[in-house]
Amino acid sequence: MYVLHALFTDAGCWELWAEDSGRPLEAPARRRGGPGTAQRHPFAAEPAVLARLLCAAGEEVAATVEFADPRGSVPLALPSHRNGPRPSTSFTRFVLGGAAGDGSGDGATTRPELRAWIVPTLVLDPRDGAALLALLDGETLATYDVDGAEADIPLSDTVRYATAVAKFAEVLVRRGEILPDLDADEDSGEYHAVWRPAYALDSAAHRKALIDAMPPVFRAQLLDTELTGRPAADVLDGAVNALIDAYVIGALTGPHGLHGESLVPPRLLDGPRVKTPIEELWLDALTSASGNLLDPDRLDPTTAQGFMTALDEWRTTHRATASPVRTCFRLLAPEDGERPHDGSGDAAAQWTVELLLQSTEDPSLLATAQEVWTRSGAARLLRAAGADPRRDLLAGLGRAARSFPALGYALREASPTRVRLDAEGAYDFLVRAAPALIGNGFGVLLPSWWSAGRAELGFTLAATPAAEQPGRAARRSGFALDDLIDYEWRVSLGGQTLTDAEFQALAEAKSGLVQFRGRWVEVDRERLAAGLKALGSRRGGAIRAGEFLRTAVVGLDDEALPLEAVEADGWLGDLLSGVAEQRCAAVAAPPGLHATLRPYQERGVGWLAFMDGVGLGAVLADSMGLGKTIQVLTLLELERESGRAEGRPTLLICPMSLVANWQREAARFTPGLEVHVHHGAERLSGEQFRAAVTDTHLVITTYGLALRDRAQLAGVPWHRVVIDEAQAIKNAATKQARAVRSLAAPHRVALTGTPVENRLADLWSILEFANPGLLGSAESFKQRFARPIERDGDERAAERLRRATGAFVLRREKTDPAIISDLPEKVEMKVVCNLTKEQASLYQATVDEMLREVAEAQGVGRRGLVLALLTRLKQICNHPAHFLKDGSRLAGRSGKLARVEELCEEVLAAGEKALLFTQYAEFGAMLREYLAGRFGREVAFLHGGVPKRGRDAMVLRFEEPDGPPLFVLSLKAGGVGLNLTAANHVIHVDRWWNPAVENQATDRAFRIGQRRNVQVRKLMCAGTLEERIDRVIEEKQDLAERIVGTGEGWLTELSVAELRDVIRLSADAVAE
Repeated sequence: MYVLHALFTDAGCWELWAEDSGRPLEAPARRRGGPGTAQRHPFAAEPAVLARLLCAAGEEVAATVEFADPRGSVPLALPSHRNGPRPSTSFTRFVLGGAAGDGSGDGATTRPELRAWIVPTLVLDPRDGAALLALLDGETLATYDVDGAEADIPLSDTVRYATAVAKFAEVLVRRGEILPDLDADEDSGEYHAVWRPAYALDSAAHRKALIDAMPPVFRAQLLDTELTGRPAADVLDGAVNALIDAYVIGALTGPHGLHGESLVPPRLLDGPRVKTPIEELWLDALTSASGNLLDPDRLDPTTAQGFMTALDEWRTTHRATASPVRTCFRLLAPEDGERPHDGSGDAAAQWTVELLLQSTEDPSLLATAQEVWTRSGAARLLRAAGADPRRDLLAGLGRAARSFPALGYALREASPTRVRLDAEGAYDFLVRAAPALIGNGFGVLLPSWWSAGRAELGFTLAATPAAEQPGRAARRSGFALDDLIDYEWRVSLGGQTLTDAEFQALAEAKSGLVQFRGRWVEVDRERLAAGLKALGSRRGGAIRAGEFLRTAVVGLDDEALPLEAVEADGWLGDLLSGVAEQRCAAVAAPPGLHATLRPYQERGVGWLAFMDGVGLGAVLADSMGLGKTIQVLTLLELERESGRAEGRPTLLICPMSLVANWQREAARFTPGLEVHVHHGAERLSGEQFRAAVTDTHLVITTYGLALRDRAQLAGVPWHRVVIDEAQAIKNAATKQARAVRSLAAPHRVALTGTPVENRLADLWSILEFANPGLLGSAESFKQRFARPIERDGDERAAERLRRATGAFVLRREKTDPAIISDLPEKVEMKVVCNLTKEQASLYQATVDEMLREVAEAQGVGRRGLVLALLTRLKQICNHPAHFLKDGSRLAGRSGKLARVEELCEEVLAAGEKALLFTQYAEFGAMLREYLAGRFGREVAFLHGGVPKRGRDAMVLRFEEPDGPPLFVLSLKAGGVGLNLTAANHVIHVDRWWNPAVENQATDRAFRIGQRRNVQVRKLMCAGTLEERIDRVIEEKQDLAERIVGTGEGWLTELSVAELRDVIRLSADAVAE
């Protein structure tokens, strides 16, 4: 396995390197020289191999690395032990399977030190690097290894940090917080036209936060023999500069690019005069896709220096200055009495831009220009805060006139207080002047209706299935995608349907700012004209239901106006509104089903049958534990009893770990189904396979075999293909995903509890399996939905996606009102334990010793020390023997173990069963041995080293009435994929500090099949880091999910004082 890293080096390039698990983790014996003498990193991947891996990740990624140089190398200062560099946190997590910061062998017990290591790199120019970062999202990159097998490359902290920097730079460009400049290279004498950031106040704060959050490895490049790395601010500024240059040049020269002169200083280029040669050269270089170097043969150095001075003066006027006030502008709409009633839809009445002075400390404190000139009102308060209101207002107005030309007329007055505008001028202020003013640090107050967003103009597509009534989905027969339906196109503005007269009046308006039914709205006049033309050829008629659905989901090809809404009656309306599941007749359990369905499961089976009936694939996305398996089995049993699928089996594809589970569940709940498992070395092939599956109802196989036996599976006329854990095909370009999608069947069902894990592209891949072609191509999906939603937070695009997918995805949560009454209760409790005196002594000694080391450490080494400290303290909280690893006795030495004993005693006395989760396999082994001896009962123990066959046997044994009453599980091995409803007690012995992981482990017991209340107890030691971090998770749940939920890494960024406050030992830690 490989772990990908990213660097932005002092050469101005993006350089990629990777840790390779196939190489030895230790270096050869060090040659002469100290820590600053660099050796080759022993387990860094060869750049050529890395290039092949990236090229195999898809065409878009391949295009960014096509011309990368595989001959780069960078010396880095990395935390090391005596035998080599320590594996990164990401390598430890993904490859070694340890908690963040865990080491092994010598590296786990000795203090890390910084040493110099040379890593071979793949060098990308800034533009290719920017393009690649835009494609790296989530935790892994799907690709194929050198043998052609599927592989996921984990993305390290440095890659995820680089993508955050890239998004920041992109936001700066989109907000206009950029300025052009000219750089001189002192060594070569060359001049380069460049784009640089012009940070507004909030962006400057964001920059500071990124500097503070920089992973130490990202700035670990060595420029000399000192093991200090580069200053974080220098690294970030260099990366942001390069990214902004790449994004702007891409925007200016791309197929939808801007005109270069729209971004350059108007003061230098305005007027009818002919541009000077250097201005022409500079403009050409600023907007050139081939490079930013000014042609030296046409450049006079003296003129260039003068031009640079003029540019610097201009840039100075755009930099935010430290002041207690700033000039502010407030747009006021005409009063009601001023509004015309000429039927034109726009306004000849006067709009007003009010001139103000605003406190930067308290933005709600505003002084009008009138108050400034008369030294009254709020102006007095601003003066008391240290401002000179008159001077500051005049200076600000002078600077603002460059962004708001209409202000020039007001400045002819001695004491200007406002600017009068007509509707066209007001619209120009809203769309041009206001963003420019904001970007240059001025305050701008706009009407609430503008801030709420544009009232979008679009089409509404309305249809009624012939001879249908709403709710027809409940009857299920007599309709299909080939049915003809009546439809018509309508035009809407802000969700309100326009009459023909209103539409015509808007099209004839003189401004983009018009009145519509008593309110001001913005309209795009070009789109209005295009919509008027398109409506003439798009009135209505008859269309097949399948074509209507595709148009409703994907939208229009010509995009004259966007498709904003879809209205339909009958079964189409039920489907598109997402209520088909509620309208479908609940399916009664067939006689052959040996189970009682819950009401929502009956509706789910009815919905699956409804989707089958209309010829649509279904995505059943119920959350984990709600019984997706039994709903599918019930559907198959219904078909078996009715004979509808005679001779045409259903193919089920699932992860290997779930094959036995599906086989057991089918035998338990639907024993009438003939089931064939296509797996293992003894699996059938050729005619034997075809003959065997023809007489079965359900064939179970794995994703791996779906690829390997693709041709054989494709030769069977399947009635249906079902994929379980459908996120396995989330990467649409992989061979596995393509193989699964290629299997032909008239019916398809995808089962997943997480339809979107990291990116919206995951959802497209799953829906492309269920309904091929219905969402359009992957590229059109990215353009219409993924990029606007993920990059821009576009709520309209998100709503269109909900509309598009709601018809085919049934998602129900345990917390839904219609579901919660159907499940037993889950009761969660925090159990606080006290330390013994021995534990407290070890805890305090460890804190004192390691905090001194942390205070002296720097950079990457400090991060490793903090993670080691956290691990040791958690081990001490569990038990002294866990920390000391000396095999000493367990009884009577740990407050937490004593509480575990008490809880287990209560469970056993009630004749019930419990799951005990720990993140440490070694402590799990200690618990199993101790509890078995303490209670004289069998205790099961599942950890990562148990093979699949032993795991399956262990689960079966625990579920039996006479099976072991206690089941100890390591969190990683037992946290997913198991059905352990025999237990109704869950004990988290130690904490993972990731709510999602803990909840997933809890759901091994709290799931369908559980008939009793489930009691969940989370243990923590009072007065220690366990109690304080739990408090952070409880008080800041959103933060916990976004930051704390990623593990312990966030704690490594705390100062020594902050860290001491988290880990300190309180007086209440030890009970008297």
